[in-house]
Amino acid sequence: MYRVLVVDDEPQLVRALAINLRARAYEVDAAHDGATALRVAAARHPDVVVLDLGLPDMDGVEVIRGLRGWTRVPIIVLSARQASDEKVEALDAGADDYVTKPFGMDELLARLRAAVRRAAPSGPEDDTATIETETFTVDLAAKKVQRAGTDVRLTPTEWHLLEVLVRNPGRLVSQKQLLQEVWGPAYGTESNYLRVYMAQLRRKLESDPARPRHFITEPGMGYRFEQ
Repeated sequence: MYRVLVVDDEPQLVRALAINLRARAYEVDAAHDGATALRVAAARHPDVVVLDLGLPDMDGVEVIRGLRGWTRVPIIVLSARQASDEKVEALDAGADDYVTKPFGMDELLARLRAAVRRAAPSGPEDDTATIETETFTVDLAAKKVQRAGTDVRLTPTEWHLLEVLVRNPGRLVSQKQLLQEVWGPAYGTESNYLRVYMAQLRRKLESDPARPRHFITEPGMGYRFEQ
C-alpha cells in the first residue's frame, strides 16, 4: 500500500482526490499549505506527493525545493498554471511530472502509478552492473551515483533517465523512447521535459556541462551515453 500526500488549498479537490485514491487502496494524507506539507512529509514519509503550486503561504516551487533538500520522493505538480516557463521552473526545482487543471482523474491516476513505478526498486536483471566514467560512477543495484567519491543526489526521474541511458552505452536512444520509458506510454512529444532533465544531469555529472562528454545530444533524434 502506497501513501500519497495531497497538497492543495481547495477542500473539494482534496476530498475528491482522497476518495478516488482510497478507493484504489492508497493511503492519503492532506495538507492545505506549504508549511503543513513539509511537516507532514517529514513525519509520514509519503511514497508520492501531489502538489498544487498556488498555496496560501508559499509558492509550490519552494515546497519542491524544501522536499528535495532531503528526499527523492516523486512529486507530481497539479496546477492551473499553464505557461511553459512556469512548468520548466517546477521541473527544474525537482518535480517529476506536471498536470494542468482542469484534469481527468484517470490521467492523474495513471501518472501517479507511473511515478510510483519509477521510484520503486527495479528487478534483479543486470543490477550488479557498475558503470564507471572518468568523472562519476553509477551503481545500478544500489541506485546510487558518486562523483569524486561523493554521493550525488538525484530525483527519481533524473535517476530513471540516467538508468535508461547508461543501460544503452553508445546507442542512440530516441526522444520518444526516453519519454515513454521514463514518464510513461502516454508521452512522446514533450521534448521540453527531456531538455530540462538532461540539463540537470549534465550539471550534476559532467565536468563541463556546456561541452558534455557523456550525455550527447543528437539534434532532433535523441540522446546517447558515452563512457
